[in-house]
Amino acid sequence: MRKIVFLTGTRADFGKIKALIQSVENHNDFEPYIFVTGMHLMQEYGYTLIEVERCGFKNIETFHNHTDEATMDLTLAKTINGFSQYIKTIEPDLIVVHGDRVEALAGAIVGSLNNVLVAHIEGGELSGTIDELIRHSVSKLSHIHYTSNEEAKKRLMQMGELEESIFTIGSPDVDIMFSNNLPSLKEVKDYYQIDFDTYGVAMYHPVTTEIEGLEDRANQFVEALIESKRNYVVIYPNNDLGSKHILNAYKRLENNSNFKIFPSVRFEYFLTLLKKSDFIIGNSSAGVREAPYYGVSTINIGNRQLNRASSSKIINVPCEKQMILEAFKKLNQSTEKSNNSFGKGDSAKQFLNSLESLAVWSINHQKQFKDA
Repeated sequence: MRKIVFLTGTRADFGKIKALIQSVENHNDFEPYIFVTGMHLMQEYGYTLIEVERCGFKNIETFHNHTDEATMDLTLAKTINGFSQYIKTIEPDLIVVHGDRVEALAGAIVGSLNNVLVAHIEGGELSGTIDELIRHSVSKLSHIHYTSNEEAKKRLMQMGELEESIFTIGSPDVDIMFSNNLPSLKEVKDYYQIDFDTYGVAMYHPVTTEIEGLEDRANQFVEALIESKRNYVVIYPNNDLGSKHILNAYKRLENNSNFKIFPSVRFEYFLTLLKKSDFIIGNSSAGVREAPYYGVSTINIGNRQLNRASSSKIINVPCEKQMILEAFKKLNQSTEKSNNSFGKGDSAKQFLNSLESLAVWSINHQKQFKDA
């Protein structure tokens, strides 16, 4: 039986890989292990380890890797240390990492230096901020690539990755987005005690490469939300450098009946909230990936998601209060829904099919660079 370790550090990446873990959980040839670290273990961000445990996976390991928002390099080093010890105990055949966080980079470093195959989910995409550097670094340290579309595959090939190491399976969260198992809006509202009839979703993350001026931008964002006089479900940012400025700005929303603020929201519940919302505002990838799939308008603020996707449902504005307020006038001017450029909801099936073939397991641990 082959052992496969999935590494997760945030609510977002777990939402992406959850369907993949489930696809191998009951397979006779594979034994999945889940290494849970990062924001999952931070009380301030909702202690989302609970969401991982709620899935009923058998082999869950936890590791506290956080140092401080200003020392992402030390968090990386600590994660490498903890994960290295873990895989020496498990001795996996494959390590699966996702995206562009330091936890993914740690997993790829540990795997490559210990001669363990590393598979990277959603490499070859554009991230913005420091995440851009991390995502491409993870790709170069990985042996196998599961991309969300052909554009991402082409970028990996530009980076010298072998075509036979790239499997285009779509974005795994689309599997969950259009499943029949999402909770109803009433169930979600009851669970989180949300009493709005109509609302927008607000998610604003720090941009680490633009840390100077972040405090002012966070306040401008909050002022725009308040002055819009709309209802909002507000979800905390990730824990990157600068997140404290955003959390401090959110204190102004406390005791305001137009706002419900949450450190985190369960992934399926979040999808229902997003699907039924009037719009999403901020700089979350959900605004340029998931929202267009649902036909939900996005007010995308700043440069964090620059070049990631285009849609007539996405309104791009700088983080200036007046510009944000002007953007509200453009909402709902398009009824377009996104095409299926990120898959058709069968990513987990395609992932499992690849593992069942010899193609993945015969990939050389010694990487080659393919000249253009």
